[in-house]
Amino acid sequence: MIDMVDRPVKDLWRIFRVMAEFTEGFEELASVGPAVSIFGSARSKPSDRYYKLAEQTASELAKAGFAVITGGGGGIMEAANKGAADAGGESIGLNIELPMEQIPNEYQNVSLDFRYFFVRKVMFLKYAHGFIVFPGGFGTMDELFESLVLIQTLKQACFPVILMGSDYWDGLIRWIKEVMLDKYAFISPDDLDVFTVVDDPKAAAKIIIDFREAEGPVGIELPPGMKKSQDAPRVS
Repeated sequence: MIDMVDRPVKDLWRIFRVMAEFTEGFEELASVGPAVSIFGSARSKPSDRYYKLAEQTASELAKAGFAVITGGGGGIMEAANKGAADAGGESIGLNIELPMEQIPNEYQNVSLDFRYFFVRKVMFLKYAHGFIVFPGGFGTMDELFESLVLIQTLKQACFPVILMGSDYWDGLIRWIKEVMLDKYAFISPDDLDVFTVVDDPKAAAKIIIDFREAEGPVGIELPPGMKKSQDAPRVS
């Protein structure tokens, strides 16, 4: 009985905590210039090929003037923060509190802490001008498919979503094409144009740089059914 009485009070304080996280995130990131969110496994080691590719990719983006946003942990996140910081760029980590505590990597020059995954995910999306997704697990897939859904449904401005590593993504993409599209028609052919698979850091950076430059007054030609970013508002 006591628990039932206390629950509304606990939920009310939870609302305040959520609001505080949103407020801090908006205040800290509102002044960030063009940024790219980079995702990937926290289990990737510095000796892994994708760790090195993430570091190189972030470095290319930082040199081009982009801030790099990661989840602030180890593996691919650490590699991307390291690449951005070493190149003199803005290296942002959106750290999350976990039961098995995530240790923030040392390469963040802007660091925020979140208790709630959904607040953190809004920050990844709201301030991104592109996503680069390296091989990863459930968390990586969650971020990837959320971004694809928001672009597909025009809830998010269309921006590049790049899957780094054809050897990792080929099986998933084949299943999307053969099962989701061809067999069941649960997606449209145009939905396959939302993402691009690359294997080279310079190529990934060039896609985002070219997209950013094309977002000028003339605009950019997008896949059929997609609105230009100035017409489709970002998550707000």
